[in-house]
Amino acid sequence: MSHIISVENLSKCYTIGHAVNRTSDGIRDLLEKRAGNVFSRLKSGLSMQDRTREQEIYWALKDVSFNVSQGERIGVIGPNGSGKSTLLKILSRIVTPTGGRVELSGRVASLLEVGTGFHPELSGRENIYLNGSILGMTRKEIKSRFDEIVSFAEVERFLDTPVKRYSSGMRVRLAYSVAAHLDADIIIVDEVLAVGDAAFQRKCIGNMQDMSGQGRTILFVSHNMGIVQSLCNRLILLESGQIVSQGDPAPVIRSYLASSEHSDSESLSSGYWVNKEKLEKSGTQDFRITSLELINPSNPEHGPRTGDPLIIRIHYSANRDWHSPAFILGVKDPLGYEILRLSTSPISGFVIDEIFSSGCIQLTLDSLPLVSGEFYIDVGFARERHEFILRLENIIKMNVAAFDVYKSGFPLDRTRGILVVPHQWQHTEEKP
Repeated sequence: MSHIISVENLSKCYTIGHAVNRTSDGIRDLLEKRAGNVFSRLKSGLSMQDRTREQEIYWALKDVSFNVSQGERIGVIGPNGSGKSTLLKILSRIVTPTGGRVELSGRVASLLEVGTGFHPELSGRENIYLNGSILGMTRKEIKSRFDEIVSFAEVERFLDTPVKRYSSGMRVRLAYSVAAHLDADIIIVDEVLAVGDAAFQRKCIGNMQDMSGQGRTILFVSHNMGIVQSLCNRLILLESGQIVSQGDPAPVIRSYLASSEHSDSESLSSGYWVNKEKLEKSGTQDFRITSLELINPSNPEHGPRTGDPLIIRIHYSANRDWHSPAFILGVKDPLGYEILRLSTSPISGFVIDEIFSSGCIQLTLDSLPLVSGEFYIDVGFARERHEFILRLENIIKMNVAAFDVYKSGFPLDRTRGILVVPHQWQHTEEKP
């Protein structure tokens, strides 16, 4: 059977830092010449360890091999730094591999980074033609699809506004729409869809499913296991630049979530852990989440337990004013399906007008509506209209302990579903 994508022993090596023997004058050399002996003194003060690190070799990908058939929807998952984006850039012919072989049969459309292929000073209308040309469309093709592109992106009102005035979500909508309307055989989409709102994400997922049904092949990278599970029919799990698992989505996702429980996670005795490394590396100078807490006020020693109250505290630090922000918390099952989402928004009846310094947002559940088992919690912070500023996927793993909620002698487990809801039964006997 012929394959539309064939990858054999693909490797990509980078040299971290500056090479010791530079053959041409760069910005550092120019600064040394202008600054006199300042840089010379700094360089002479470097330790031997620092000089060695200047030549550190880093393998972003190593001996990666797989094949993709026409019409498949392939998801590529893995932790940050596992090589996902490098793989897609090589397949998109943006990055040259160090070794191995890649064969692509057909036209490729890529959506890899927000704003790629757009000029900030040009309008949305002009950028449709610019981006379409970069992707290989002729002017005639772009013109024939122009109205469809604009309609799908939902940017009619701002079509003649410079793209530099667009939000990141608007740029993603426009970029995806251009790529989707290219007559490509292979569509490559990186994590950029996470920038868009939930409605547009669903729209894109449906569009990619339709394209797959038409025989087009999808390569999709995401940290959202729910989206990956619903879209893809096969997954590839990368870790440290190598494939560690591939196959049907459910077992690969389970393997990925299990492997995320590493030593960098903050293990706690109260039934949950926080991915400390992810927490410390996230955020910006303007906003970051500093710590997370889960508390069972009724039975602190048990931690999260079915039917008990649960308090979740999100501590944050803000270095600017944020008007009408929203905190979002989602709960997912081990396969990545989101089963619960709560937020500080008008629909919840609780709205934050603004934040401008450090603080804490607290969510209280009077009765935890989950049966016993493992669950994963996502935490997000969004500006007005729920455009995400920060999104932490699988930041908390919560082990819910079994409890006899109904006092029936039968603690609830997964054989009785996932959710526990307050309810009453009534029986009335009708006489014939």
